[in-house]
Amino acid sequence: MQENRSPETSPSIAAIHDAALQRLRASGQRYTRSRRQIVEALHGEADPQTIVELLGNAPGLAQSSAYRNLAILEEADVVHRIVTSENHAHFELTEDITGSHHHHLVCTDCGTVLDMGLSASLEAQLHDELAAAADARDFVGTHHRIDLIGTCANCSASAASES
Repeated sequence: MQENRSPETSPSIAAIHDAALQRLRASGQRYTRSRRQIVEALHGEADPQTIVELLGNAPGLAQSSAYRNLAILEEADVVHRIVTSENHAHFELTEDITGSHHHHLVCTDCGTVLDMGLSASLEAQLHDELAAAADARDFVGTHHRIDLIGTCANCSASAASES
């Protein structure tokens, strides 16, 4: 189980580029300029990004190129896709590349996805409970993800002002 890490202890962009390069090579792909732009744009953000947000953070990246390259980066396990109830997926670098284990808050109204960390003690307890549940069913777990579904502060405030 990976621990939550602060930005100060997260890998450098050079280390992330190296990991992306190795994973792409292993899957028979090149690490192109567009793919580097996507990795850099995702690395620079605190929360998962939609395509629209990603394009805003990577000037010069074509939308058609972004979709194609995100699919390749996802297949190479460089990028993780988070699907919400909205039609827009959100993307982030995989946890094992960033060294940052976290969960997500997902707004059902606007589709916003925010990163959320849990305390080390709660993560350890959760890990133990999930391992026990997996063992009881003869299942081998490798990791877990938790998304808390609800309403973000902006949507809650909008709903309250409409009432």
